Amino acid sequence: MAAPSAVPGTARAGRARWTDDARSAAVLWYSAFFYLGAWAVHTGDHVRRGLDVVTPEVSTLGTIAAVAQILAIAAVLGRHRFAPLLAAAIGFPDAIGIAAVHLFPHWSVFSDAFPGAHGTGVTAFSWFAAILEIVAAAGFGAAGAYAMRRSSQWQASPG
Repeated sequence: MAAPSAVPGTARAGRARWTDDARSAAVLWYSAFFYLGAWAVHTGDHVRRGLDVVTPEVSTLGTIAAVAQILAIAAVLGRHRFAPLLAAAIGFPDAIGIAAVHLFPHWSVFSDAFPGAHGTGVTAFSWFAAILEIVAAAGFGAAGAYAMRRSSQWQASPG
């Protein structure tokens, strides 16, 4: 599937949308696919490890985050006008959340801590999968911020 190019005539009331800028559209488009792939790898690692090794709180939080991720990715692929905002609003917090859940030593019921993990199936692949999704989430958030910055849709009106 090819990255989108600018779509003429999508600007409203003299304001260019993020889809009008080919570079913004491509950056956000590719970052959405990378994020989706990283999410699938990380989720696959959770399935491999077994869903019973995480607390119900981690499972619930992960499910809520996954729904938000999929909606944000769908907004980008569907060229929704608020897609860049959703990418930034979901991507950055998700990167922080995954890092807090997996990379810090056990700190609460919201931990699925990799450091010091015993009997939870954590392997080098688990570390790779979590870090991959952290990078992808941060990249998705950055791509959303980039698209907003380049689009006049998000600029304040003069006067």
